[in-house]
Amino acid sequence: MQVNPSDPSFHLSADSTKTIAERRDAKNYISQLFGPQFPEIKNGFFNAHMTRGIIIQPHWHTNASEMVFMISGSVITSVFNPFTQKLMSYQIGPGEVSMLPKGWFHWIIALTDDVHLLTIFDVPTPDVVFGSDFLRFTPAEVMNRAYCIDPAAYAQTVAPIRKSTILGPPTDCAGANLPNVNHAQPSIQQHQSYFADPTMPNPNARSQERAF
Repeated sequence: MQVNPSDPSFHLSADSTKTIAERRDAKNYISQLFGPQFPEIKNGFFNAHMTRGIIIQPHWHTNASEMVFMISGSVITSVFNPFTQKLMSYQIGPGEVSMLPKGWFHWIIALTDDVHLLTIFDVPTPDVVFGSDFLRFTPAEVMNRAYCIDPAAYAQTVAPIRKSTILGPPTDCAGANLPNVNHAQPSIQQHQSYFADPTMPNPNARSQERAF
């Protein structure tokens, strides 16, 4: 809510590090500055610090487009284009940006240990739909009826997802310390691993569009 400029409480500065949205550990955490923290803000944002292999998990925003602005380190942003049915992925570094349109499913993966970025929205406070919530709250029967997925297998697969989360993988994940593993991909959806070569800090390709 906007404050009257003549009100004694009116101010035009704020600290984006005070309100923690999620803290995975000492080097991986996200703070936020949105309307509730700073009524005068028009472009709310997350302030994120990440290390190699950490992901801002898949999610989308129902009311806002998002711009990722890199301060340090390198990441890959990936967003699903619903009109072309292609996965659009871009490697960006300091001073570079990537746009994530409103309503488009997306995620961000850290390629280096010194990632610092801002995700800036075109509204004071964005709505967020977490992939973790979509997966854990969709009944196994629905997945079976819609996609012929074995309901018991689905329930077992999503069982480790116990809460809404932003940063992944979970700290108790068996593969959490293996960001360079090139996992097998389904034959109908070939996709080069983000960490295909463990000796290289970043993928060779600057930007790619990947079709399903």
